[in-house]
Amino acid sequence: MPPAGAAPLLDVVADGVQVYACEARGAGPVWVFRGPEAALFDDAGRQVGTHGAGPHWRLADGSTTRGAVAVNAPAPRPGAIPWLLLRATPEAAPGRLREVAWIRRYDTEGGAAPAGRCESGEAARMRYSARYTFYAAPR
Repeated sequence: MPPAGAAPLLDVVADGVQVYACEARGAGPVWVFRGPEAALFDDAGRQVGTHGAGPHWRLADGSTTRGAVAVNAPAPRPGAIPWLLLRATPEAAPGRLREVAWIRRYDTEGGAAPAGRCESGEAARMRYSARYTFYAAPR
C-alpha cells in the first residue's frame, strides 16, 4: 500500500501482454522481461490509456508517468506477475497523471515468464491483466 494519507486519483484495469525475450546467459538461455504492452480501461469499460515499457502509463488526456518499483510481493495466484508498489515520476504535461506519486499494481492474472527452456532469440507474449491505482502524495 502507498504511504498513509496518499489519496487515490484513478483506478484502471490493464489488459494486454508481458513481453519476454530468450537471452543467452552464463548458465544457458533464460527468459528476460522486456516490458508490458497493455490497454487501460476505466470501470465503465472505456479505454482511457496505455501501459508500456519503462514502465510508463499514458492517458488519452496526454498525461504520462513513469514508475520505479519500491515494493514487490508475490501474487497469490500461480502464474501471475507480482503485486507492486511503484514510485511515480509524472511528466510535466497537464492531465490526470500529473499529481501521481505512487502506483499500486494488484489483482494480477497471468503474465509470468514461460516455464521451461527457451532458444536464444525467441520471444514470448504472455497474456495478463491487473488493476492499477494511482495515488497523490500525502498532504
